[in-house]
Amino acid sequence: MSVLQVRELAKSYGGVRAVRGVTFDVAAGELVALIGPNGAGKTTTFNMLNGQIAPDAGRVELESEDVTGFSPRQLWRKGVGRTFQVAATFPSMTVAENVEVGLMSQARSFGFFRQGREAVRRPARDLLGLIGMAALADRVCGELAYGDVKRIELALALANAPRLLLMDEPCAGMAPKERGALMELAGRLARTRNTAVLFTEHDMDVVFGHATRVLVMDRGRLIAGGDPHEIRTNAEVRKVYLGSRAESPAS
Repeated sequence: MSVLQVRELAKSYGGVRAVRGVTFDVAAGELVALIGPNGAGKTTTFNMLNGQIAPDAGRVELESEDVTGFSPRQLWRKGVGRTFQVAATFPSMTVAENVEVGLMSQARSFGFFRQGREAVRRPARDLLGLIGMAALADRVCGELAYGDVKRIELALALANAPRLLLMDEPCAGMAPKERGALMELAGRLARTRNTAVLFTEHDMDVVFGHATRVLVMDRGRLIAGGDPHEIRTNAEVRKVYLGSRAESPAS
């Protein structure tokens, strides 16, 4: 079942057509990578999906509901989670408190802070267990390694039990071992929670090692889509983006 449906999405800045007629779907349980060279239009596309900017044309649907032009807050309420390239938490608060704040935001329970915290205390611990951080629940975020901060951000994105999770450069700034662990976690969450996951990433080891499907953009257009092997061996993709970073078709 398709969770995200993108149809003929377009955006221009002056005379520059940043995104031109982009169409694709992301199904529940998929971990889909959106890649392309600098200036391909993937960031603009990503930001239109999350409501950061409004498209000039086209539609964005969430399980067939038209959410085109919705704000990030409206999309959050509709079940869209997002992580960002640069992870941010409240550094003076504990890991558990950060997740509790995310849960209270979803429940709109800030008016009664103490009661709100009590209501989300157990769900916050459950989320931390889900991402393998229960043992660090009482640690102050400012003391954590960056890879752990990235996992906390993922827990915050899961606070609204999203149907769609958007991950913008999830592995930026992380060590290679941490990257693999984070994407394995994202893939496991996609499968077990039946969540549709769309992510952008420059690290091709991450893309080809973890994505179930890869979409490739160039000059505002979607030029290819398929499983990692199909994309790795696609002549047009190799020409415009992968180049020497891809293995030869014979390998």
